[in-house]
Amino acid sequence: MKIILAILLILTNTIVFAQEQSHSDEVKEFQKELNAEFKNPDKSPLSKKRQKKFTGHNFYPINEAFRVEAKFTRILDPLPFQMKTTTNRTPTYEKYGEVVFEIEGKPYKLTIYQSHRLRKTEEFKDYLFLPFTDQTNGEETYGGGRYIDLKIPNSNHITIDFNKAYNPYCAYNNYSSCPIPPKENDLQLKIEAGVKAVKTP
Repeated sequence: MKIILAILLILTNTIVFAQEQSHSDEVKEFQKELNAEFKNPDKSPLSKKRQKKFTGHNFYPINEAFRVEAKFTRILDPLPFQMKTTTNRTPTYEKYGEVVFEIEGKPYKLTIYQSHRLRKTEEFKDYLFLPFTDQTNGEETYGGGRYIDLKIPNSNHITIDFNKAYNPYCAYNNYSSCPIPPKENDLQLKIEAGVKAVKTP
């Protein structure tokens, strides 16, 4: 019996370890792709001078606590609205759904949005947009908040991984037009995960 229990314990620990490694590898792949995008002259929001000096983003350590399983509620018959940006551009979005989750035992709620323009394209027809602010903004992270990309879930639950939070292009230049996170998406806690404030070259 002791041998069987020992084997079960080893198997359980192996599975948990594999899951942790899988999440870590997933986030590292996200970080790698983000850095590659900024080094690509066709996609980078950086000036040519800054591209040459760019060595990679400054990320928080990967933290499993900021990967949450949230309850997803679809908003029925949402009204289109013009989302404010850092310029005079006002793209059309709608409130696609709301998510409720816990971090450190406290409940939080965020609204997820869908772009009317992007949903007309094959590549982004299932794309959802989660802009948010938190108490790290202006100190450890960009003052204008950060974004997370999501896809339309197949159930009433969705995974939100703040380890994949990234900066809007406005954090890197003064000409991009970036959606401003609505006040309803201001989190009253520090999200110490994802991309940190921009490194000065």
